Amino acid sequence: MPSFDIVSEIDHPELNNAVHQANKELSTRFDFKGTDARVEVSQSALTVFADNDFQVKQAVDVLCQKLAKRSVDLACLHYKDIEEVGGGKARQIIELKEGIDSDLGRSIVKQIKAKKLKVQTAIQGNQLRVTGKKRDDLQQVIAFLKEADLGIPVQFNNFRD
Repeated sequence: MPSFDIVSEIDHPELNNAVHQANKELSTRFDFKGTDARVEVSQSALTVFADNDFQVKQAVDVLCQKLAKRSVDLACLHYKDIEEVGGGKARQIIELKEGIDSDLGRSIVKQIKAKKLKVQTAIQGNQLRVTGKKRDDLQQVIAFLKEADLGIPVQFNNFRD
């Protein structure tokens, strides 16, 4: 039976490349001369450091431009408030949303069932598996989910006939 998986993933090599490019631009831009503006990457978050709130916002803008050029969907970013760190410095933590949580997974399953297509949808951890007898039904599900506003970027992989 044909099937595919619905996932929400971030391309980590492209994310790292975008952060590297943003750091390079922050080190060479005139308005950041003499400052300690930088972006750091951890497994589930990005941290933007600068001297004040305005520079943090500018650094986040540079980061978003680099991410967009690298085709990393900005909907996977969850911005925390800008906080003051000691020594007159500021930082902002940006969480990376990856995977489909169970509540959203149930919502997607309900939306697919409401379309009355002849497919079965199963929640498998942080992804969904859609199976059906016809390839056309699966393509209709993909087209429907591309149009739907789910709040997170979704990708379709592991398509099997």
